[in-house]
Amino acid sequence: MLAVRRVATSSRSSLLRRANKSSSSVRVPGSSSACLSSSRNFHYSRVMASATPPSGPALSSIAEPNPSLFQQGGEDAKSPSDAQLRADVKAMGSLLGQVIQDHHGKEIFDRVEQLRNLAKKFREAGGGRDATKLEESHAVLEEMATYVSSLKNDELFLVSRSFTHFLALANAAEGHHRIRLMHERVNTGEGISALSSKADSCGGVLPQLAKEHDADAIFDALTSQTVELVLTAHPTEVNRRSILDKQRRVQSLLTLADRYRTSGAATPYKQAELNDALYREISSIWLSDEVAREKPTPQNEAARGTLVVETVLWETLPQFLRKLNATLVDTIGKKLPLDAAPLKFASWMGGDRDGNPNVTSTVTREVCLTNRITAATLLHRDLITLESELSITNCSQELRDIVGDDEREPYRCFLEPMIQKLENTKAWAGQNLDHIKSKGVKGFSDDTFASSDIYLSKQDLMDDLMLMHRSLSSTGNEITANGRLTDIIRNLSAFGLTLVPLDVRQESDRHMEVLDSITRFLGLGSYEQWDEETRISWIQQQLASNRPLLRPGVWNDHPDKFSPTTIEALETFAMIADQHDDSLGAYVISQATSASDVLAVLLLQRDAGVKKPLRVVPLFETLDDLNGAADTMESLFSLPGYMGSIAGKQEIMIGYSDSAKDAGRLAASWAQYETQEKLVGVANKHGVDLTFFHGKGGTVGRGGNPATFKAIMAHAPDTINGKFRVTEQGEMINQNFGHGDRAERTLDIYTAAVLAEKLKERTKPPQEWRDMMAKLSEISCDAYRGVVRGDDRFVPYFRSMTPELELANLNIGSRPAKRKATGGVESLRAIPWIFAWMQTRLNLPSWLGVGHAIGQVMASDDADKLQEMYEEWDSFRTTMDLVEMVLAKSEPSIARHYDKTLVTDAKAQEFGEDIRGIHASTERAVLALAQHETLSEDNKLLRRMLAVRNPYVDCLNVLQAETLKRRREQNEGEEDLALKDALMTTIAGVANGMGNTG
Repeated sequence: MLAVRRVATSSRSSLLRRANKSSSSVRVPGSSSACLSSSRNFHYSRVMASATPPSGPALSSIAEPNPSLFQQGGEDAKSPSDAQLRADVKAMGSLLGQVIQDHHGKEIFDRVEQLRNLAKKFREAGGGRDATKLEESHAVLEEMATYVSSLKNDELFLVSRSFTHFLALANAAEGHHRIRLMHERVNTGEGISALSSKADSCGGVLPQLAKEHDADAIFDALTSQTVELVLTAHPTEVNRRSILDKQRRVQSLLTLADRYRTSGAATPYKQAELNDALYREISSIWLSDEVAREKPTPQNEAARGTLVVETVLWETLPQFLRKLNATLVDTIGKKLPLDAAPLKFASWMGGDRDGNPNVTSTVTREVCLTNRITAATLLHRDLITLESELSITNCSQELRDIVGDDEREPYRCFLEPMIQKLENTKAWAGQNLDHIKSKGVKGFSDDTFASSDIYLSKQDLMDDLMLMHRSLSSTGNEITANGRLTDIIRNLSAFGLTLVPLDVRQESDRHMEVLDSITRFLGLGSYEQWDEETRISWIQQQLASNRPLLRPGVWNDHPDKFSPTTIEALETFAMIADQHDDSLGAYVISQATSASDVLAVLLLQRDAGVKKPLRVVPLFETLDDLNGAADTMESLFSLPGYMGSIAGKQEIMIGYSDSAKDAGRLAASWAQYETQEKLVGVANKHGVDLTFFHGKGGTVGRGGNPATFKAIMAHAPDTINGKFRVTEQGEMINQNFGHGDRAERTLDIYTAAVLAEKLKERTKPPQEWRDMMAKLSEISCDAYRGVVRGDDRFVPYFRSMTPELELANLNIGSRPAKRKATGGVESLRAIPWIFAWMQTRLNLPSWLGVGHAIGQVMASDDADKLQEMYEEWDSFRTTMDLVEMVLAKSEPSIARHYDKTLVTDAKAQEFGEDIRGIHASTERAVLALAQHETLSEDNKLLRRMLAVRNPYVDCLNVLQAETLKRRREQNEGEEDLALKDALMTTIAGVANGMGNTG
């Protein structure tokens, strides 16, 4: 066996070595267990044979003979466009199969194939969805479970890894294929064709808008709009950074193979070299430890999250803006301004301390400095390259006056001190970072460098770059000016000198605790016990006064008056006061419920001596918070002191995750829609320019929508108006920005959607539709809460049927799964709440309550009205299509298997049957409304994805249920490393297969 029951854990390297010894491993000549020699010619001798597809019955996707990226595969694809995708999946799957045999022998490979064949048989029997074949499908699923129960613990682990890695490779192939199809569309278009002509691309939106609006209106809208994508470290990325890096290289190889095929350059030698390179990457992935052994620190999370900026976006963003400029010129004859920044990035990584005690003021200082070092490094590299290119001798008089008449190469002369200042900036930030890490120094040490010797302000560097651009443009070198120099200017506009400004986030209760400590310390009584009117009055008095409440650092001298959490909060405001321009962005208050929650942060910033206070952003999360948001902001906007502090601008964050967890998807969706409308009305009344910050996750249950364009267009009219701030959470960062082509596509969609949302006419719901939505919301919310809160069987069922309790062992996030150490489901964060249900394929939070509401109305006299809403109101149809998509991805038979394997309480088992009954009735209601025969029948992409992945995810679910069963049967204090790793592997595999986690 791979591992015996024991309390102590061993390293993964020893685990893999023992696994290799326990199998009749077949080694590839010239390779080792750790790596494969680049001189290995596994494919070269067979590359000519591999060009001809095998005859006879279709083989497994992990058992094709002579696998090659150049195989004429894909005959079983339903459309010609899918043929290459099928061929890529088969090639990579078969290479994975070869790797498994090479390192663990045919026995493990056969285990994988036997389980895969059973899963295929399960799907052929209807997968539990064909009522005429239920007994047959249940019998096959039971056969799968019996087979899996016969596997040893080490075999569970290795077989789980096989399916997990196959799904990760399938993800890479599918992501690449979508980009491949987009490129084909661009290459066959008319005009410049810099961007795709799809309806959700700027290449499709701009020509359409040009038919409806004059050029100036389009130009003004595009150049004034801003999309800010905020990277957050929510613990939903289940793949390690090293694995993600290897998967990126796999996609690069797929791109290279495409290039060889289209150019006719795929010689036998090049084919063999590329196939061998692909084998090496897949082998390296297999031989790497995909299980994180330690929880990441917030600093680790920040480094991992901003990696996409360094490795992808720094190149991709200016490339996209170059294509956007070409499309704009081709469409309306106008150029994108040089300093236009339609896209920006920010981050919560290292700044989000809500419920995460690991994010301290020191951590935020470190991350801010690290980001400055990274930005300076990237800019320094680019300026050195620019210097090597600009050997031009003629320049403008403006530049000549600076460098002098004797300089033969004026641009290089001008660039030298700029390059040195960036070098100094790196050194300055590095020294301060070292002081914090080694000595715990707070604040900045400016002894080594004068402020004039470093870049602290983005505008200083921008002024220098723009001067060079003017000089080049005015001396006949405009094409040169619009090359690398323009890219640098656009990156500086988007990323600045701080790469991504950090938002600070903290819960409102912490600020109340701080002010309560201060008022008690000053002998003023208990702020916490004051009513809202008294709190507002007192804070206003303090804001009007120039007298500080506390001497800096006095809290450290009175530990009896200030708790550790209070001290840390005060240190956070002191940290904010120390930061240079653009290091920080907004201060977000989670669980905001009142005007005093916002005023408290204004006061604490003022008292800390913050010279440029961060904009204060209340986050309204629960259903009650959303419903009360307009009143809260009305109270604030009615205060002259507050209006004087915001300069006519306000940002408000809408929480999608917690509101859905609180009230169900349908009720939350309508509350979010109405709340934004009401808040816009309040802002307009007081002459405030309002920006919404949308806190969405990757899944439907947390406000996500894979169809980003449709999701943005589904927002209430007149609520975005060219300003869209949204979170990109966890695994979505890699999915959307992990590869250059995908990142460009994501930037394109966001830009096109926000532009279209502002300029296109959209349906505003009449009162009868609003009344219907209120009715649907009330019915669905009552039904949802009746199950989640009102049924005593729910919590025992949830805890036993899902891996919720085990998710805490996943080392994928620095933040605890719960806001508070105690408490039940109500204190569970929305992410593990969604994650746990997704693992069992039931996806309960995304549909519970919807079917009850839709079914009830469809059976009433209002059925025609509901049908009218679905057909004519995009926002409502988008919501219902999302629910239908989730139902299509759900598998009640798999959920039933978890029940049979893991749920022992009779009442909980009965509850599981009831839930599956509700699921079935929800499917019927949604199908009736959509007038569909099958779920998501018009979503070809989804159906293709499910057809490919379902058998493999089915295997992982059965493996996971068995693994959970064995772990829960262990004696207390026992630990089996193989079982633990098998569980973590299946969790990652199911997440990869479903395309999302939390």
